[in-house]
Parts: sequence; C-alpha cells; structure tokens
Amino acid sequence: MVSRTIFCLSAFLVLLVLATSASSSKVLSPYYYNHVCPKALATIKRVVEAAVYKERRMGASLLRLHFHDCFVNGCDASILLDSTSTIDSEKNALPNINSLRGFEVIDQVKSEVDKICGRPVVSCADIVAVAARDSVVALGGPTWAVQLGRKDSTTASRDKANNDLPSPFMDLPALINNFKRQGLNERDLVALSGGHTLGSAQCFTFRNRIHNETNIDPKFVKQRKPTCPLVGGDSNLAPLDPTPAHFDVAYFNSLVKKRGLLRSDQALFNGGSTDGLVKAYSSNAKAFWADFAKSMVKMGNINVLTGKQGQVRLNCRKVN
Repeated sequence: MVSRTIFCLSAFLVLLVLATSASSSKVLSPYYYNHVCPKALATIKRVVEAAVYKERRMGASLLRLHFHDCFVNGCDASILLDSTSTIDSEKNALPNINSLRGFEVIDQVKSEVDKICGRPVVSCADIVAVAARDSVVALGGPTWAVQLGRKDSTTASRDKANNDLPSPFMDLPALINNFKRQGLNERDLVALSGGHTLGSAQCFTFRNRIHNETNIDPKFVKQRKPTCPLVGGDSNLAPLDPTPAHFDVAYFNSLVKKRGLLRSDQALFNGGSTDGLVKAYSSNAKAFWADFAKSMVKMGNINVLTGKQGQVRLNCRKVN
C-alpha cells in the first residue's frame, strides 16, 4: 500500500514537472540571450542602425516585415523563406510581391550575429522582431523590451498571407475583424496603424482613394494626382505622412485633416468607433508611443514557436 502511494506521488510529480516545463517553454523573455550570447542584441542594433542611416526608408521596411510575419501563422520568420518544391513562399503573396523589402538586411544581421555568438543560437524570428524595434528607435520613436525565445518555422503559406494580411482597401469593420482574428483589439489596430508614420505606399494602393473617394481633402488630392495618374505609374511612391522618415504623430494629424493616403488609413477617422483614439494620439505623442510599444509586444507574441517547436535556421531563407 505504501509503495503504491509512493508510486502515485512520484507519477504526479513527474506530470507536474512536465506540465510546468511545457507551460514555461511558451513564455518569451527579454533576457533569453543574456547567457548564451550576451552581445546578440547589440550586434543586431549595430547592423540595423547602419542600414537605416544608409537608407531611411529601410526602417519602415523592417517594421513592416515584422508585421507581415506575425499576421501569417504567427511570428515565426515564415515570411523569410524562399520558394522551393515544398515551400510556397509568402514573399509571392499579393500584399508582399514587389513590395516587401529588407531581406538582405536580415541576412546581414544573421551573419553578424552568428559570428559574434560563435554558432547559430539566435532565431530569424527574433532577429525580425528586434530589427523592427531598432528601426523605430533609429527613426526617433519609442523603445520597448522585445520578448525573445521564438523559434523559426519549417513551413510557409502564400494562401494564408493572401487571406490574413489586412488590405489597404479595407473599411473599419473589416480592419477590426482582421485584427480581432489575431487577438488584437481596436486600440491595437489604431496604435499599430500608427506605424504608417514611417514609409511610403505604391500608387496602385491609393489610386482609387485620390481619384474617386470624397472623404479626402481636395488640396491633398491635387498634391497626389501627379504621382498617381488614373492609368500607369502603379509603383510610383508617395509618403504615408508628411514626415515618412521620422516616428511622430504626423500620421494621425493627417487623418484628422482627411489626408490619409490609404483607404484603410482614413477609415480610422471617418465617423467610426476609432475616431477618439486617432484624435487623442494626434495631440499626445506620449500616449501613442506607450500604446504602440504595448501593441508591438502583444503582436510579437502571436502564435510563437518555442522550446522544441520549430528550429533556429542556419540561413533565414531556407529550412535547415
């Protein structure tokens, strides 16, 4: 009887340890690399800062890369995988093709980090997350503690990228539903959309807005039409706000003035439930920065692979 009790107690303790290990393996930590490679984060920052200073637009591109990674099967670096006989690359999805940039910078970061660490211990998914934060900081924005410990996926899905990434043509209800499917609320939607304070958009994404929509400042229309005629010039670029290389609240001020470049931008300030947040951020950079940082951490936690899930890729563009 005693031996049976001891056996049952031992079995319970084993199950408890396993359960604790399983739950803790899902937890990311900003200190994940402190012991295995203490110079990892400084190395990422150095390479990213150099790339952004060389081309300011690269900061927006690296931020967008993280966003487009997390919204498709989670933050797992699936966005970086090239096409193979078994990988249908997300790079070829409609929201990404001839648009998404920064892959060479990630390659350079990976090379430098693996060199400084002496072996491949830093995942490509973590590199993308840290590069997004360092890009925002390099362009004058807030910092935050990036949660670390993600593993890299062994799959990608072009179909999921086509279906799950928000479109620049969406209205507010569609945007709210799109973010809700990722576990993100309306505050996250508005704060993360504020990332459009950086970068530019191609003409085909805003042609209909400047030529056909009415909730837009006529003077702004006049400024944008030469860049984006009714026919041709699909890849011509226009800034998403007046200061596209500086992280500020100009984006929200533009929305209040009906100068949102994309339909999905102006949808945030068009008589709907998010008007109040847009108005608040437009006059309170501190509030925007705080909420943006919180929402970036929240987005960075979407469906992450940890522990024995996934892998740490040797080359970010292909599975080991």
